[in-house]
Formats: sequence, C-alpha cells, structure tokens
Amino acid sequence: MAQKFGNGRWVREGFLDNRTPGVVTGRMHLAGVGPVDVCLRGDFKADLAGQMICLRNPRFEEDELAGHVLGDFESPQLGAVSLISFDPHPLLAPHPYIEWFSERNNHYRIELQAGDAWVATTDEAKAFDGESARIRSEWANRVTQPPRARGESDSEWV
Repeated sequence: MAQKFGNGRWVREGFLDNRTPGVVTGRMHLAGVGPVDVCLRGDFKADLAGQMICLRNPRFEEDELAGHVLGDFESPQLGAVSLISFDPHPLLAPHPYIEWFSERNNHYRIELQAGDAWVATTDEAKAFDGESARIRSEWANRVTQPPRARGESDSEWV
C-alpha cells in the first residue's frame, strides 16, 4: 500500500527538478519530518519532462499523527520515479501527482489540488539551482547506478 501523506495535507512545500535527463532532484518539507532531500532515477511524464516544478500546499497540517506515520521515512529519499505529472490519468481531472518507490521499495504517493504545484519560473528555478545541484552531486550517482547483484563485491580478482 502506498503512503499518501495524510491525503496530501502533510506536504507543506518543495520543488522537484527534472532538467537533468534521467534524474529528479528536489526537496520537500513534510509534517513530522521537516525538509527531506529527494533524488530519484527517472523522469517526469511528458507533460512536465525536462522542467522544474514547485509546490505549496495551503491545506498543510503539522499534526502529531504525521510524526508517527512518517517516523521511519527515509532521508534523503532515494529511489525511482513511478509517475510525476500534472495530468496523471485521462479519467481524472488534472492535478499534481507525485509517485515513487524508495530504495527500500516503499511506495509513496502525493496528490495535491490543481494549482498547488506549477512549472517553476526562470527566477524560481535560479533560486533552487544551487540546492538542486548539491542534491544531484551528493546522491545522483547512487540512484543512477544499476543495483548490485547479490553476492557481488567491490574486490577485484587479480
């Protein structure tokens, strides 16, 4: 089952950057957890591919339950994109939809209301460039490398 972040109310704000193909970096502020770096293998869906998005949730709630439910949330959040789009399904009204799997194979999904996320303006993107570059530098190599086969080691036979 996917963690839905209190039906979206436990997500305060953040950004996600897909301007580097194959990697999504960002930072999200979550209730009970605080700011969390995000680095995921993959890309946004075609409607957003190659762009940076910002989000701000006016329905955010910092409640005690969030700390209990999200207490073991991995930080940084490393893994793979499942679906990131503003128009996730043809039978649903367009809305921000962020879904991924962590390295521990935990399934996370954030659905926000239309208007709670947007494509970053040039100035917004510049404001987050340094943070996005830092996250990519620290974590992208880890999420873009194929998983190591069981029993494989770093030693080399000579």
